[in-house]
Amino acid sequence: MDVIRTIREKARSRQRRVVLAEPLDERVLRAAHQVTRDRTAQCLLLGDTAAIRKRAMELGLSLDGMDIVDPATDQHRAAYVDRLAEVRRARGLTRAEAETQMQSPLTYAVMMVDGGQADAEVAGATCATADVLRPALQIIKTEKGITKVSGSFIMVSPNKSLGTDGVAVFADCAVNPWLEPKELAEVAICSARTLKRLLGMEPRVAMLSFSTKGSAEHEQVDRVRKATELVRQMAPDLAVDGELQADAALIGSVGAKKAPGSAVAGRANVLVFPSLDAGNIGYKLVQRYGGCEAIGPILQGLAKPVNDLSRGATVADIAGTITVAAVLSIRES
Repeated sequence: MDVIRTIREKARSRQRRVVLAEPLDERVLRAAHQVTRDRTAQCLLLGDTAAIRKRAMELGLSLDGMDIVDPATDQHRAAYVDRLAEVRRARGLTRAEAETQMQSPLTYAVMMVDGGQADAEVAGATCATADVLRPALQIIKTEKGITKVSGSFIMVSPNKSLGTDGVAVFADCAVNPWLEPKELAEVAICSARTLKRLLGMEPRVAMLSFSTKGSAEHEQVDRVRKATELVRQMAPDLAVDGELQADAALIGSVGAKKAPGSAVAGRANVLVFPSLDAGNIGYKLVQRYGGCEAIGPILQGLAKPVNDLSRGATVADIAGTITVAAVLSIRES
């Protein structure tokens, strides 16, 4: 499966609006130009109109097909200030303080998504993940029934016998150092949604551990078992099993031996790691040693999509993230 092409085609069918909070960064502007040329999203460039046009001219890039949203002249600004003050009133935020906070492009971009002016936001090329997440958590908040935002990667293996045609989602590989059983269950549910929303695949979720079905006893194994049971309670229609070792989750013959009768063992396409240590190390190992393509990180669990960039992201990385954000904003599935 050509994962990127599948995501692009889905994005082209809907032309969602993605606000970019850092359009003066050369990589972001070039990525917006590429996305516009490919017709995978409508890019909204947030910032001073004259500065953005000057930057585009310096880079020899056309802004045709993109919209500039200048907070200084945007007709929605006053309503956004009122909304921010209302949302944060319980925290003691005054309208004057809300006005000051709205000077941050990251806050303004989130307000655009919250208010429906944009369908998704992409940021992080020049700032830390925490700075991108903070206003999103304060304003957009998490999906119903979800308390934690997590980070997943779509892993594409040259070995097409793994996952679904070589494709699997790994999580949490980017955000939470430690998760309690309910939070781990939430990551499983969000990761399944990510696979379904982006690629239309039916998820089969493996809750990973160093034990398979009682082969070892430890409090950390108990945590994964409890999380598995909570997934079954919270999402009864979702195919999930655990605790499973990675080989039992991915390899049919091993799954049949270690977890006979499991609908997931040997066929998993969503791998939920027991900790950020395991998830981050795991995806990097299969990327470097296994020759897998890693698409992400994809922030999941927010009520509306806000996607973070690595500060080392390339133009291609940013264009891909914009396209992913556009598809994630389509919430029929």
